[in-house]
Amino acid sequence: MASDPSVRVRFAPSPTGRLHIGGLRTALYNYLFARKHDGDFILRIEDTDRARYESGAEDDIREALSWTGLGYDEGPEQGGAYGPYRQSERTEHYHEYARELVEAGRAYYAFDTEEELDELRETHGAYDGSTRRQMRNSLTLPDEEVERLLDESDDHVIRLKVPRQESVRVEDEIRGTVSFDTSEIDDQVLVKSDGMPTYHLANIVDDHLMDISHVIRGEEWLSSTPKHVLMYDALGWEPPAFAHLPLILSPNGGKLSKRDANELGIPVYVTDYREAGYEPEALLNFLALLGWSPGTEEELFALDEMVEAFSLDRVGASGVQFDLDKLRWVNEHSVRDLSVEALAEKARPYVEDEGYEVDDDRLRTICGLVQDRIQVAPEVVTENRYFFEAPEEYEEAGVEKRWKDESADLLLAYADRLEAVDTFDTDTVEAELRDLADEKDVGAGAIIHPARLAVSGRSYGPGVFGLLAAVGKDDCIQRMRRAVEALG
Repeated sequence: MASDPSVRVRFAPSPTGRLHIGGLRTALYNYLFARKHDGDFILRIEDTDRARYESGAEDDIREALSWTGLGYDEGPEQGGAYGPYRQSERTEHYHEYARELVEAGRAYYAFDTEEELDELRETHGAYDGSTRRQMRNSLTLPDEEVERLLDESDDHVIRLKVPRQESVRVEDEIRGTVSFDTSEIDDQVLVKSDGMPTYHLANIVDDHLMDISHVIRGEEWLSSTPKHVLMYDALGWEPPAFAHLPLILSPNGGKLSKRDANELGIPVYVTDYREAGYEPEALLNFLALLGWSPGTEEELFALDEMVEAFSLDRVGASGVQFDLDKLRWVNEHSVRDLSVEALAEKARPYVEDEGYEVDDDRLRTICGLVQDRIQVAPEVVTENRYFFEAPEEYEEAGVEKRWKDESADLLLAYADRLEAVDTFDTDTVEAELRDLADEKDVGAGAIIHPARLAVSGRSYGPGVFGLLAAVGKDDCIQRMRRAVEALG
């Protein structure tokens, strides 16, 4: 598809908490679409829900986008020609167009109390065209009564007047033609009693005034789209193109809820993944494939490669299961692409959080040994703790298979040899072991396997000579002698 500088998309989260992993996927798809078409990617903060507003949530959203490299062209802090970019700073626009909808007969003032609405829900289950005639609103009350109520009280809302027995058709870029029967759509509140707009009104006003060309958002907003189309029509505006992304499903089926995710050990928020040591490039790569297919067998992408390959027509409509194992696999490849120095820098905070002190050279040595055996940076320490402290126990299967009758004597002899060397490096520990094996007329494995068990507590791991050198002379000798005492 040719470049189109008129493409303008927005990521419009609400600052009601930390950025959810599903929100990051929405931001990513908007970013990819904008960059693919040389268009603009905009961050808009939809903060009209003051009851659920959380201080610090906006900072969390910006930090998550910055960490993942999803740079935006316009937003609250850097501004732009269409600002301001916080909805709480744009309320005059919403009031203007709400009044216009009322004057056009496409919305109305409603004065119903909460008690009246509760009674209505009990008897009818919704507030719609079949019940609006029974309530106190500008459609049922005389004009002078409406004026009096507006003058005397702020306790009213503006509702959308949804026409009855009609069909609203939406051409979705992902789902094709979707039709909605207006008899199943309630008269949505557009302006709340506190004067703040709801999502529905603010959303369409901002998208129009900001020249948004494509609205790319989650499937949960599909049912709201006919209300938005009705408002676009009432205001005489051309709606943007719509694309509703597939749901992210739990591995157990159904939408991935916070509760389900917690039970399955799946992190919910972007900061959780950052703190767990995932690489931002890997997280984006994984999220891109949760709904989009490149049309090839390729599964590993850098961000610029995703931009080049992305298209909305390859985004599916069906929900996609979240597979944490797949994410770890993708992250494993990102870890392997790091330089040893970069991996050591990423691992250091986790090493220190575990209470270990290690100099830079030794940490880089450890990282070099384990880099192709870990999936996330914290595993440098959490899965290889023997580099930092002696094992408290020995792998049972490894002992049964590798600890032989002669192992104790061979290991003590090897410890004596190591104690006598002046230089303790990979070449030296290997030379001493092979010389001892020749002297005792045994295969090198007869010493290698007990030595690994003694020093790491395991029968597997990185090359044993590099392992011994990284642990250090004194610790290796102490661990070997302790293992003989423990294992006999």
